[in-house]
Amino acid sequence: MAISEEQAKHVAKLSKLSFSSDELKDFTDQLGKIIDMVELLEEVDTEGVPFTSNVARSINVMREDVATPGMDRKELMKNVPESEHGYIKVPAIIDNGEAGA
Repeated sequence: MAISEEQAKHVAKLSKLSFSSDELKDFTDQLGKIIDMVELLEEVDTEGVPFTSNVARSINVMREDVATPGMDRKELMKNVPESEHGYIKVPAIIDNGEAGA
């Protein structure tokens, strides 16, 4: 599947990347090759092949989930540069639903 430079620009914008025109051409070519590889994998016959979620034979050993009291909110908020209504205030990264604010 060929990918257009406009589609590559859109992906770059969503990823907050910027490219020169030469870099955009390379990015478009690389993205196209990745899509071609995925499409090639879709052609593989997987009929009768059991689902595999993990190839490692190790089993995670987890501790028991026990609730413990947390820290005092006032003590935690001492190091916060800016807060509002008891919450940490951070800069917005999305503007009007559009990435790249």
